[in-house]
Amino acid sequence: MRHFDFAPLYRATVGFDQIADLMDRVLANDVSTQTYPPYNIEKTADDAYRISIAVAGFSDADLSVEVRDGALIVAARKAEGEDGKTYLHRGIATRAFERRFHLADHVRVTGATHEDGMLHIDLVREMPEALKPRRIAIAKPDGGTVDKDVVDAQAVN
Repeated sequence: MRHFDFAPLYRATVGFDQIADLMDRVLANDVSTQTYPPYNIEKTADDAYRISIAVAGFSDADLSVEVRDGALIVAARKAEGEDGKTYLHRGIATRAFERRFHLADHVRVTGATHEDGMLHIDLVREMPEALKPRRIAIAKPDGGTVDKDVVDAQAVN
């Protein structure tokens, strides 16, 4: 595996720390990629997403969904006592896990549901008014404004 040195990026840029940290996290996690539990990430609308995690064998009380420090943390701990069951074959994994999803700016969790062995977590990106595009009127030298799309009749003739 290649090793990337981001020191020049840190020295030559200001305000891009989050991007460099994200690249560091991705490259560090590449070696020990988790495969349990399986999950899907789907886009349900222009600014809406859903994470679906297969959590067969876990009840609502065993699951924990939390947002902390810009990350969505999903964890499961099976209650201790197996009720004295003896398994001849155990193919349904109910081992404890913790899965982290790093959230982009302005993405918030709107809810979570647990049905049919699937944990669904809904997210939405809410862009603040200050970051939305807005149209700026162009002022005339005499203090009036003119719209860009309006053509002056005298200028055409």
